[in-house]
This record gives sequence, C-alpha cells and structure tokens, in this order.
Amino acid sequence: MLKDEKLVVKKDYIVIDVRDEDRVGGHIIHSLHEPSAEFMMNVDRLVKDVKEVKLVVFHCALSQMRGPKAARIYEETRNNLYPNLEKTQQIAILRDGFVGFQDQYKNDVKLVEGWDKDEWEADVVPLPENISDVLCDPSTIIKSS
Repeated sequence: MLKDEKLVVKKDYIVIDVRDEDRVGGHIIHSLHEPSAEFMMNVDRLVKDVKEVKLVVFHCALSQMRGPKAARIYEETRNNLYPNLEKTQQIAILRDGFVGFQDQYKNDVKLVEGWDKDEWEADVVPLPENISDVLCDPSTIIKSS
C-alpha cells in the first residue's frame, strides 16, 4: 500500500503513529505523529482532518495497547461528531506495530524515514552486580499517618 504510487496520502490512506518518546529512532514515511499522551486532547482535530480518508491505520510500538485504544477512540469520536457521515472509512491497526514494521522494512527509504540503528540495536544496560545493595528495603519505607 505505501509503495503504490496510485494511492494518495491523506486521501486514500493515512498512518497515525501514537508512540510517545519511543518514536525516536524512526517512523513510517508520511505518518502523522499523534502522541498517545495527548491523543484525547487532539482527537477532535484529527477526526476533522482525516474524516474523509478511505483508510486510517493506527500503530504504536507493538500495536497492543496505545494503537488499538487510539483507533477505538478515533472511531467513537468520528461517529459522535459526524453521525450522518458515511461509514465507508476503514480503520485498521498495524500488526506488530512499528517494531515489527521496522524489523522488516528498516532499510527501505520509501517506507521508513529517520531509522537510527543505534536506537534499535542499543545494548540493554546491565543491572549492577550489587543490585541488592541498591534496592530499597521495604521495611525502611516511611509511612505517613
């Protein structure tokens, strides 16, 4: 779909990226960034802007929580704001989110922009060997009355 030159972005389809600070490291080309932390404040504007687009695809990192929730909120808002609007718009969720998408298409500049190898292949910070010395002993937590 994204490579089909006959399809027009914001007319035939739009991809809505609801990742927050985890958007760093790359995104789907021509996607709209609508952070989940601000989604409720901006959903009316988003519906107004894309209500006529044929296909609206939502995603987050894995499309397990934020993406599906945003898609549901978008659809409910669209139906409430425009109850007489034809129900021909398709609303979809990108399977496996951007994590799965970038894993497959990260080297395709027609699909992904801003991909940062260092962000995606960064080493996990190891826990210190003396982890028990760093953790708080629950018995020392001060309780307020």
